[in-house]
Amino acid sequence: MNVLILGLGNLLLRDEGVGVHAVNALGRRFEMPEGVEILDGGTSGMDLLDTLAGRDHLIVCDAIRSDERPGSVHRIDGESIAAFFATRISPHQLGLSEVLANLELLGERPKRVTIIGVVPADLSLGTELSAAGRAGMEESLEFILEDLAVLGVHPSSQSLAATGTG
Repeated sequence: MNVLILGLGNLLLRDEGVGVHAVNALGRRFEMPEGVEILDGGTSGMDLLDTLAGRDHLIVCDAIRSDERPGSVHRIDGESIAAFFATRISPHQLGLSEVLANLELLGERPKRVTIIGVVPADLSLGTELSAAGRAGMEESLEFILEDLAVLGVHPSSQSLAATGTG
């Protein structure tokens, strides 16, 4: 198994960085088994080409635009991915779409792609998530863990002492 959990976002624009905050929290709280990688992709675009190539499963966590309430979380996968890329709802969507299109041309596109999107509440300058952004981030972790469980992956919890948060 070759799974990548990728967080996208700009940490300087509060909730816009929710995907990066999510994967960082995931890495602090859970130890992933061999074959599962967690990566802070920040605002990278084509720089991710080699990193995404040939993956069995790609799980992307990012902020998405939506009329839904701030902090709400949405899973986009399967046939919904094409509709996701047809409508601009993520600031990083163009970069991700471009990378996946190039990987398709190279025959290296991940076999399965899931996007976990969190609706931001605050996109102003700042490094802290809003209350709604924090709630959405926590829920996005549950979505990611559910996706991993479907794949038969069960990360082990890190002890609080080992993470320095205890």
